[in-house]
Amino acid sequence: MSFSQGLSGLNAASKALDVVGNNIANSQTSGFKAGSIAFADVFAGTTGLGVQVAGINQNFNDGGLATTGRNLDIGISGKGFFRMVNEGGNVFYGRNGQFNLDENGSIYNGTNGLFLSGYQATGNPPKIEPGAPIGPIRIPTGDMQPAASTAGSLAGNLKADESKVISPTVPFNPSDPNSYNFPSQIEATDSLGSKHSIKIYFVQTAPGDWKAYARDETAPDMSGAGGTEKYAELDLKFDASGNIDLAAMGGNTKMNIVGDSLNGSTPLALALDLAELTKNASDSQVKLGEIDGQAPGKYQNFVIGDSGEVVATYSNGKRQTVAQIVLADFPNTSGLTAEGNNVWSESPTSGQPFYGASGSGSFGSVNGGMLEQSNVDMGQEMVNMIVYQRNYQSNSQTIKTQSELLQTLVNLR
Repeated sequence: MSFSQGLSGLNAASKALDVVGNNIANSQTSGFKAGSIAFADVFAGTTGLGVQVAGINQNFNDGGLATTGRNLDIGISGKGFFRMVNEGGNVFYGRNGQFNLDENGSIYNGTNGLFLSGYQATGNPPKIEPGAPIGPIRIPTGDMQPAASTAGSLAGNLKADESKVISPTVPFNPSDPNSYNFPSQIEATDSLGSKHSIKIYFVQTAPGDWKAYARDETAPDMSGAGGTEKYAELDLKFDASGNIDLAAMGGNTKMNIVGDSLNGSTPLALALDLAELTKNASDSQVKLGEIDGQAPGKYQNFVIGDSGEVVATYSNGKRQTVAQIVLADFPNTSGLTAEGNNVWSESPTSGQPFYGASGSGSFGSVNGGMLEQSNVDMGQEMVNMIVYQRNYQSNSQTIKTQSELLQTLVNLR
């Protein structure tokens, strides 16, 4: 019996050394999770029959993050796995964030050829719809299509102690600087992507009371009386704190600026919100807050942000979110089935995966331009190697001792 006990100890110690060797060999493998061996006794009657390997457990704690500066390197800090699929649709999960881009714009793991999954943005402009299906991420490299400006806002201040007051008897005339206090200018885009210059004029009609006029100077609306230019107008009322008084303005803070068709475009129709304007003692200065729409642009590059969003950049200076990387987690990560190539698959023990975006719920964060390192502790592995080596030697000594006892019995006369 002692022979079988010792032999089982030798086998167990040998497998333990295999685990240590595998950990050490993968100490530089990105996203690798160290393994540890679990032993169990073999029992029969009143005497044990030795030891057996109960299983190999993996340590899913984080590895350190290393900066690479490469836009296709992605590291996860905290809980979660990348969801990846092969060409056959089989799903795998991993933490190795070394990705590449194929000729179709799909992001794939360079070590095993699996495609990274996430939510794909659709529409023009692209956006991620709630409940969007999860699938392989593809970065569109086509041109950004033009979109007309329909909404915008102004921000800034109108001088509270402005001394120049325009008499009601002086009609507003953009050609007459004496008919307004100061102008401001913004740009809008039509349906073909052409730029339209929008001029806004501010007139102080009485101390502290202002009025705004606006027109599309590039393609003015000529539907005014007698075929003259038509202006958008808005009376501005402020409260004692210098903010727009919504009640006094009847809740309307928008100027509806209409232009004419330019080169066959749809006539410009821009709702410009002035609700962010203030009136205080500093100088008058008004600038564009936000505006939608864009000119056409050529695809240039993409970046993966810390939120897991894949953002494409274009020659027109615009950025668009084209996809969102999805993270997966499991009720029991220890139950995942190792598939080699540093990936795992779902099993009945792991439970079904649940998905989410970076930083949501219990999920960790996605870090662009970084890679998660192996979580192998080399110092601990060296200690384990010494312990298992001593274990192996001790088990071999029990076999040697049993052999000597048998030899003594054989030599009895």
